[in-house]
Amino acid sequence: MRSSILAAVSLTALSLAACSQGSTSPFAGFGPKPELPSPTKGLLPTVNIAKATGWAPGAHPQAPAGFKVTAFAAGLDHPRWLYVLPNGDVLAAESASEPAKPTGFKDRVAQWVQKAAGALETSPNQIILLRDADGDGTAEVRTVFAKGLQRPFGMTLVGSSLYVADDNAVVRLPYAPGDTVATGPAEKVLDLPGGPINHHWTKNVVANPDGTKLFITIGSNSNVGENGMAAEAGRAQVTEFTLPAGPARPYATGLRNANGLDFEPVTGTPWVAVNERDEIGHDLVPDYMTGLKEGAFYGWPYSYYGDHVDVRVQPPRPDLVAKAIAPDYALGAHTASLGLAFYKADAFPQHYRGGVFIGQHGSWNRRPLSGYRVVFIPFAGGKPVGQPEEFLTGFLDAHDKAQGRPVGVVVDKRGALLVADDVGNTIWRVAPAS
Repeated sequence: MRSSILAAVSLTALSLAACSQGSTSPFAGFGPKPELPSPTKGLLPTVNIAKATGWAPGAHPQAPAGFKVTAFAAGLDHPRWLYVLPNGDVLAAESASEPAKPTGFKDRVAQWVQKAAGALETSPNQIILLRDADGDGTAEVRTVFAKGLQRPFGMTLVGSSLYVADDNAVVRLPYAPGDTVATGPAEKVLDLPGGPINHHWTKNVVANPDGTKLFITIGSNSNVGENGMAAEAGRAQVTEFTLPAGPARPYATGLRNANGLDFEPVTGTPWVAVNERDEIGHDLVPDYMTGLKEGAFYGWPYSYYGDHVDVRVQPPRPDLVAKAIAPDYALGAHTASLGLAFYKADAFPQHYRGGVFIGQHGSWNRRPLSGYRVVFIPFAGGKPVGQPEEFLTGFLDAHDKAQGRPVGVVVDKRGALLVADDVGNTIWRVAPAS
């Protein structure tokens, strides 16, 4: 009965949304100065789901000419994030959103959407180690490196400590070169905002290049503060933690849901990919990537792209809006841009060197669908230049069903791009064809 009600609600939302739709350009809402339409709000939010189907035997995403795509590892359980160890072994964090008791009508619809899109399942709560010992591009060794974690996501190695961002804490695991299993239990290093809501639970942790600090992404607990700003304490920010024992402090704030984080190779600036807010239009608000300025405020929830006020947030904060910084580069509305990795290797053609790859998990509330691909943006002198490019596509089939959804992206020891696909349960490897 419940599924019938929710299906009816979804169809109603689709019908209401059908009278308008967003741009059909594949790169609408991209660039350093995106066109921002006026906000709109309907009776119900748009629901437009790419139903998860998985890949047919032999099928795989498509890369540009000159590249080949292979499955580095298949048959995984909701792989979300990746980390490459110094010896070339790859860690994959397996974790998932879990169903919670809905608190109202909107929660019920949201959970139905998530299930149809391949989310809401029992979280594996573990990290898998993958090793390609013979160098053929496929991992033939697979072990459970660590289990019993709490929805692990980001991972980073500093010395003999592997730091892992669980959904409510940063923990530390021992690691020695060649280990295939953690030799000791997880030790808590830092508490992070967690439940009982924990709306954006995915948290990333990245060490700075000299290994003296951790940068931790912490998403908001709501779309635009509707759960009250008290629930946002310590959230919607990137936190800096000084190793080995603190202190921790906000490095940049007003970032609704940052996930991917990497250091740009020319300037050393930390860049993040950020998911922006929903429910004010098909083409609002573009997700973005930005080089973080220490101490900067990026608007959420009071404004977006600098001083564009979000009137839904009450009471307003004109003092904070006046401080808000516009991000550097828009990545399209509702693309769910999650992964971010600069290309610091030399196996790819010169064009790609120093540029950034972005894993776009894909929309559920836009017509037409957006994201569901990996895009590439060239960089020069530490800044994005030129036009964005589609690099890995085919995650949507001809009927707009999701064969897969890209999440984390990393560059492996030999310079290939690895892409975690949490619907296809595969890690794809993209390498030069020759």
